Amino acid sequence: MLPLPSAQQLRYLITLSELRHFGRAAAACAVTQSTLSAGIMTLERQLDARLLDRTVGKKVVFTPLGQEVARKGRQALEALEAVPQLAAAARTPLTGPLRLGVIPTIGPFLVTPMVRTIQERFPQIVLSVTEDTTERLLEKLSLGRLDLLILAMPCLCDGTETLPLWRDPLQVIMPEGHPLASASHVSAEQLEDQRMIMMEDGHCLREQTLAVCRQGRGWDSSDENDATFTATSLHTMADMVALGLGIGVVPTLAIDNGLLSTHPVISRPLSGGPVWRTIGLAWRPRSPRSADFHTLAAAFSTLAPAAE
Repeated sequence: MLPLPSAQQLRYLITLSELRHFGRAAAACAVTQSTLSAGIMTLERQLDARLLDRTVGKKVVFTPLGQEVARKGRQALEALEAVPQLAAAARTPLTGPLRLGVIPTIGPFLVTPMVRTIQERFPQIVLSVTEDTTERLLEKLSLGRLDLLILAMPCLCDGTETLPLWRDPLQVIMPEGHPLASASHVSAEQLEDQRMIMMEDGHCLREQTLAVCRQGRGWDSSDENDATFTATSLHTMADMVALGLGIGVVPTLAIDNGLLSTHPVISRPLSGGPVWRTIGLAWRPRSPRSADFHTLAAAFSTLAPAAE
């Protein structure tokens, strides 16, 4: 019988493949660097194969086989960790740790009521929350570092199971006295020739805003440079709009939760379609906690605005 790697050996290898640094990988695994190195060398002896290229000095370079073993090891470790999770979920649903990920254009406006909902209705859940961009959250989900994501769709969520909660309409924000302020709605066509302030690259709201702008005219890559100003958060965007640097597109969720309360900025609904995003959940396919996530989705749906 072929010798099987231990879960600890796989964890050492996977962590090193993610961090590409022995010291940081050892710290992440809560062991000494020598323990981590010895564990990986033992794994190489067991497999009778070289997983790391040690001819390149201090750099961490995986051999092609090492990269494939780390990938397969990640899948194996995920399946192994699902066994106690499955038993726990069957024994007592909605208990234990829940690592939740949320994007920055949702987190400041929805995390508080969601956390309160979990605390009040599911007090046996031990919650932790991570805020990051969609791409990074999906990566952490695939690596088993997160259990459940709150995202804005559409997004590139391949490899996940998703469940929509509600639509979040998009609105245009502008300084008081702006020429578009007299309109009850703003169409995509009316955004033409406007100086747009957008979220920086990596935020899905930027792509959603560009999609809206493309409805009004045939934007190409050079047109995107018209958005001279980029923001790292919706609050920064509102600051820039208040200074007269341009106009922006923001979700109603943020406006309803006080985004504009301290700014001399007004909002107008976008007309046409599709001019909304969808708030939804995402998790790994075949997760043993899928039933729990559907229950949480039903609870979170009560947080949707009364009228969309």
